[in-house]
Amino acid sequence: MLDPALFDRLDALLADDDARRARMYPGALPRRQPVHTVYVPADRYAEHTVTEWRAGALAALDEHGPLPGVDAALEARVRDKLAVEPIEDLRIDFEDGYGIRPDDEEDAAARAAGTALGRNAGTPFVGLRMKSLEGPTRRRAVRTLELFLEELFAFGSLPRGFRVTLPKVTSVAQVEAMVELCAALESELGVARLPFEIQVETPQAVLGADGTALVARMLHSSAGRCVGLHYGTYDYSAALGVAAAYQSMAHPVADHAKAVMQVAAAGTGVPVSDGSTNIVPVGSREQVRSAWELHLRLVRRSLENGLYQGWDLHPAQLPTRFAATFAFYADGLEAAARRLRDYLARSSTGVLDEPATARALAGFLHRGLTCGALDEPDVRRLAGVGPDELGALVTA
Repeated sequence: MLDPALFDRLDALLADDDARRARMYPGALPRRQPVHTVYVPADRYAEHTVTEWRAGALAALDEHGPLPGVDAALEARVRDKLAVEPIEDLRIDFEDGYGIRPDDEEDAAARAAGTALGRNAGTPFVGLRMKSLEGPTRRRAVRTLELFLEELFAFGSLPRGFRVTLPKVTSVAQVEAMVELCAALESELGVARLPFEIQVETPQAVLGADGTALVARMLHSSAGRCVGLHYGTYDYSAALGVAAAYQSMAHPVADHAKAVMQVAAAGTGVPVSDGSTNIVPVGSREQVRSAWELHLRLVRRSLENGLYQGWDLHPAQLPTRFAATFAFYADGLEAAARRLRDYLARSSTGVLDEPATARALAGFLHRGLTCGALDEPDVRRLAGVGPDELGALVTA
């Protein structure tokens, strides 16, 4: 028999490793992940933006509906979602969607956006996309963020789900600089802890000069402030030389980058978001419906690949975002609920699911509930558990 003292020696030998792993890989966190992020250029953002997007989405449905391949019951559910929560996550964009403007113009836009958000957030998640911390835009980025937060914090506190998106990150040093910037702003303005997202849209973020996946080091250099990794479809594809006509969320270079992001984020509790399609539903009925069909396919593809969030750039993309998302969870409800129920009951069904699979099943059902795709009575009836139990299983 082994010497019992061996266990103590092993515990001592691995104590630092245990602590480091627990710190760096805490596992799934009990946070809701929005199904999308809507990007609105800063000069177009106002208190009534959410209302305008709701109206635009419903008008597109009324004029060009029904949605392709979507039955009446699902479309009714989409309309209900648009009525109560048309946007889950909104980002006020001072980067590519806004462009380079005279300093006095961007100063005014930053103040106006901060005031508008302070008066009426209107979404569960919200934030600002600043310019990058590379040399040419660094001072402008910092000034815009400071002015925006000054106006916003005049209303007393940051809105729930607030975060800042840091774009075009090319080095770990930029993430470390962002940590320092956030700490300085917290000290100066007296704001609560500022979380941020890292936008992965440069080749350097995926593969560094030393051959490592820098996105992993970026995430772990964020001092716990990183709350998301967002893929940037068009900057990344263009940087790799993909011709404009073939740049897409479904291109192989995009799949590679997103797979690296998923591996880097696994076990950290940091969600990964897919990017956008710039083919928006505008123009003739034929053009709108063609764009809807594309968006439905791309959103479904992302969900099947384990990417539960993406970007939307136009109000008429909201119906297909929710239709594809709701259909994904509805299609998988019975099988996921049955497998989870059998796992919890330790039933002998010929499928030997492991705890990790049970967490994935619970995560599927929990996400379906939080976005409105599934109804709690149906989940309870089929799986035998409700939201609280599912949340506990996800984080177990």
